[in-house]
Parts: sequence; structure tokens; C-alpha cells
Amino acid sequence: MVLTMVSALLLQGAAPAAPRAAFEEPPAAQEPAGEIEAVLIAPLFAGMFVCGEHAAGEPTVVGDALGTDCQVIGRDDEGFRRFYRTDGKRNEDWYSWGAEVLAPFDGTVTGLFPNDRVNAPGTRGRPPAGMLQMRRADGLTVVYAHVRDFAVAVGDRITAGQVVARVGNNGPSYAPHVHAGAYRGVVPLQIRWDQRAMWKALRAAAAAETAPVVKK
Repeated sequence: MVLTMVSALLLQGAAPAAPRAAFEEPPAAQEPAGEIEAVLIAPLFAGMFVCGEHAAGEPTVVGDALGTDCQVIGRDDEGFRRFYRTDGKRNEDWYSWGAEVLAPFDGTVTGLFPNDRVNAPGTRGRPPAGMLQMRRADGLTVVYAHVRDFAVAVGDRITAGQVVARVGNNGPSYAPHVHAGAYRGVVPLQIRWDQRAMWKALRAAAAAETAPVVKK
């Protein structure tokens, strides 16, 4: 599922939902002539998730180019992995809805754009999406889109795995998910999720679910 993210600052007349919004206008992407560089970042979610990648040359703005759209998956009564409970007609049916979104690395929040509008599943909303922009000391920038309930502000320091927002369904989106895009300068990068960190998070979550309750 390819869902295009559009920069808030490219849209004339779009008003932010809150005064704390501040987002840098992303430049046009410069597609690499040779091999596409991949970057390893911390997992987007603590639980199981899957992603669908944008094809090279499809979107043309950094943060969108070579991006990937990710959703949390849950398990039904028969053990099969699914995107949603019941028929998926409500946002609350989707395992992604309201899930904690985690910071990709140690760095700084450089942009934030809230969007309080909520789309009904199956209905594509209008841009811009709720967006969060983060930068690492080496210049690597990661953008998360379609998020809500921000736990950070512009200028905040973040650490890998820290909760920074929750999954929403806003902007040009048909269902609860997060678009993730990475770039350095004007060059888009392919995202690889740190699978060792992912395994540690899954084990920690499983241990928390099975831990005995201690009564005081």
C-alpha cells in the first residue's frame, strides 16, 4: 500500500492544528545514480509490524522518496497474523491505531506538524499528514508521517526506542499506519530496521505479558 506524504509547507493555506507546529520544507530528492544506500535505524514499534516500500523514483520529495509504510500486526484466534480485528471498519479495530511510535536513533526533533483530523478506514483524507522530523548528529534525517499524540516537541533530544508519538490515520491515508522516510541532504535512503533491537523488544514484551502479578 503506497500512501503519498505531502509536505505541509508545500500546501498553501494549510493551517496547523496547534501553535507548536514547526516543519522544514523538504527539498526535491536527488535519486542516487549508483547503488541505493541503506540506513539501519531502531524499530518503529515494539511489537510485530510489516512494511511496504515505495519504488525508486516514485515520490519526488525527500522524506517520501524511498519511504516505507508500516503497520502493526496482531494475531487472531486461529494464530494468523492480521492488520485488524473484526471487519476493520473502525480505526479502533486496527492493531496499529494508537500504537506507540518509537524514535529511530539518538538525535533531535527538528520538525513537528500536528493534524487532529481523523480519517475513517477506507477513506483517504486530505494532506498534510501529522508529521515528525528527527535528525541525527551525522545529518541523517528521518520523517514519520500520519502520527498523532506527540510526546516530544521541536528541539527535544531523543534516544533510540523512546516513545515520540502514536499511530494515527490522518492526511493522505486510508488506514492507521506510519510512513517512514530517511534522507541525508537531498539523497533519499532505504530504511532497514535493526532486527537485533526488534528481537530484544519482542522478548521484553513477551516477558511483560507472562510476568506474575505481585500483590502488595
